[in-house]
Amino acid sequence: MLRIRVLHGPNLNLLGSREPSLYGTLSLEAIDSALTKLAVELAVKVDLLQSNSEGELVTWIQEAREEYDGIIINPAAYTHTSIAIRDAIAAVGLPTIEVHLSNIYQREEFRHRSYISGVSIGQISGLGPTGYLLALRGLHDHLTTSKGGKSMPVQTASRRAVKRTTS
Repeated sequence: MLRIRVLHGPNLNLLGSREPSLYGTLSLEAIDSALTKLAVELAVKVDLLQSNSEGELVTWIQEAREEYDGIIINPAAYTHTSIAIRDAIAAVGLPTIEVHLSNIYQREEFRHRSYISGVSIGQISGLGPTGYLLALRGLHDHLTTSKGGKSMPVQTASRRAVKRTTS
């Protein structure tokens, strides 16, 4: 069974009450519950953790090296400041997906820079809580494809029928 560590960064414990116009009204518990339900469907074990501490997040990333197959992380404000979290992700070498509830590229200029994206296999930003579910599905697909599972067929223009109309 695949094991995925899900890390929620600073202030995400306040979801549901913190700036609901920006982050929505769902609590972190509700997001974790949805992730747990999807994990059961995918036959994946998820480990859900939240911390306001950069050092604790780094420790959890390092610990994941031996027991987990991948990481989903919402580093929150540490996205734009933490070289330590970036280096920890690079050091463990696990496939990682970065998630943000809001679209960081439509916010203040200082939020447009992510130190994490360069060491992640993907980033999901701006889709609210659904972003976490997409990350779990995407990481599951990545891991099962990487381990010999079936890959998604790619449809190119030369392989699909193109219907042309003339006027």
